[in-house]
Amino acid sequence: MADPSASSPAHSPRNRTDELALVFTEPNCTGREFRLRPRTGFGTERLELRSVVFVRPE
Repeated sequence: MADPSASSPAHSPRNRTDELALVFTEPNCTGREFRLRPRTGFGTERLELRSVVFVRPE
């Protein structure tokens, strides 16, 4: 999870794991949610994030 007291959010996410990454615009996995596919998922530098959770594919 990103540090909610950080002065600026994370950006330009890349998912190089074997799990689905659910990234959120607010701390504690709240706010808008975006999904990043395993191994290839990415977001632009305009996508600003505050938290992430990884989900093992079924």
